[in-house]
Amino acid sequence: MIRPYILAETNWKALKDARMELAVLPWGATEAHNYHLPYGTDNYEADALAAGAAAHAWERGGKVVVLPTLPYGVNTGQADIYLDMNLNPSTQLAILDDMAHTLQRHGIRKFLVFNSHGGNNFKPLLRELGLRYPEMFICMTEWFRALDREALGVAPGDHADEVETSLLLHLQPGLVLPRTEWGEGKSRPFKMKALGEGWAWAERQWSRATLDTGVGDPSGASAEKGQEITGLLTKKLGEFFLELCRANPEDLYEAEAT
Repeated sequence: MIRPYILAETNWKALKDARMELAVLPWGATEAHNYHLPYGTDNYEADALAAGAAAHAWERGGKVVVLPTLPYGVNTGQADIYLDMNLNPSTQLAILDDMAHTLQRHGIRKFLVFNSHGGNNFKPLLRELGLRYPEMFICMTEWFRALDREALGVAPGDHADEVETSLLLHLQPGLVLPRTEWGEGKSRPFKMKALGEGWAWAERQWSRATLDTGVGDPSGASAEKGQEITGLLTKKLGEFFLELCRANPEDLYEAEAT
């Protein structure tokens, strides 16, 4: 069944007279995810969550189109992890510039980058695009920051952890290795206190900071938990998509200053 909000599935007959309000660009990565998850984990998550959110918005009247997922991200800290693929931030900026130029030419003034990889840092890139395309509203979201982990009661982690393993058990169970193959996801923190507290930053060198490329214990993961997480995220993100579709770029701020 064709999903009219997925650009890769729809067609010229449907689009030649259409006018979309929002374009969403999912962006993932191709990298190792512990021993048990596929290299394309971030892309499977991006595909499913962006499509689910778009469906939520579309069914409520939002004219949103999801562009094909970009499967390569910034993996400069994983240069020695075999076949982890890297795009430099400067390359990402060039791609985003081409995408924004194309969307502007076609009259789409709202552009959302849907990030599915922690190594991607789009904020400085979107700041630069904002100067180049002042007539467009360009923003980003990161689905992994939209999730209330404390409410779900999941173990801490940020890579191939309980959340990602649950999602893949739900979305792509045939690509997840048996539990006997799962690594523990233990990692080594920086010795320097400032880096651990987050008010100073340095990139992690993955082969030294992790034992199995995972960060976070995946043992509590389940397909049922993955289904719950998917439902929560598609609704929350879908409401954001819908709000973006309806937003007036000239009226984005509250009338009263606080």
